[in-house]
This record gives sequence, structure tokens and C-alpha cells, in this order.
Amino acid sequence: MQIDIQARGLTLTEALRGYVERRLNLTLNSFSDRIERVAVMLEDVKGSRWGLEKRSQIRVIGAHLPPLVVEDTAAYLYMAIDRTADRARHTLTTKLAREGNWRVPVARTLSHRTLRE
Repeated sequence: MQIDIQARGLTLTEALRGYVERRLNLTLNSFSDRIERVAVMLEDVKGSRWGLEKRSQIRVIGAHLPPLVVEDTAAYLYMAIDRTADRARHTLTTKLAREGNWRVPVARTLSHRTLRE
């Protein structure tokens, strides 16, 4: 699974890049045989009340997978990344289960402490 990360309006540090890669590998690992590429866009956007907010958008491209684009906006970038990754996993699981091509995996929780170590 190839992960491409881009940033607009913020600096893409090695720590941020590593966090996104670890988070996606942990979250989407059960789909790794079907996913060819994951494109991530991180950006600052003007918020409605509190000024700048952070947006995370994930596009999943794969063989025999329906097109998938999920995004989330939050006050903190890491929160937006976490919610977008979880939403991508949930959406893929749901779509594939409906098609009968996937056994729904047992849900597991990931702690932020595990991801940042």
C-alpha cells in the first residue's frame, strides 16, 4: 500500500508524516491486499467561528474497490487525521460487507500512546 501525503498551508514535518503513515498502516492494514494507493491531503482552512481549522482528506484507490474519499475538519490536525482514518476503515468495511466480499473484522481500539511511540 503506497501512501502519498501532501500539505497545503502547513509544514509537513517528518514527525507528522510518520504519524500519518503509522495511523493508516494500523487502521487500513486489513485491506492492504486490496488497496493500491492512499492519497492524503492535510490543510489549514478558514473555520466558521474559531479561525483556522485543520482538514484531513483521504482518498483510497484499489483494485476491485469502490472509489472512496473521506474528509474531516477539526481544531487539531491529529484529531482530524484520526477521525478520517477511522471513517475510511469503517466505510471500506461497510461497503465490502454489503457486497459480500469481506468478513467484518473484529473492532479494535488504538490508543494515541501506541501511535506516537
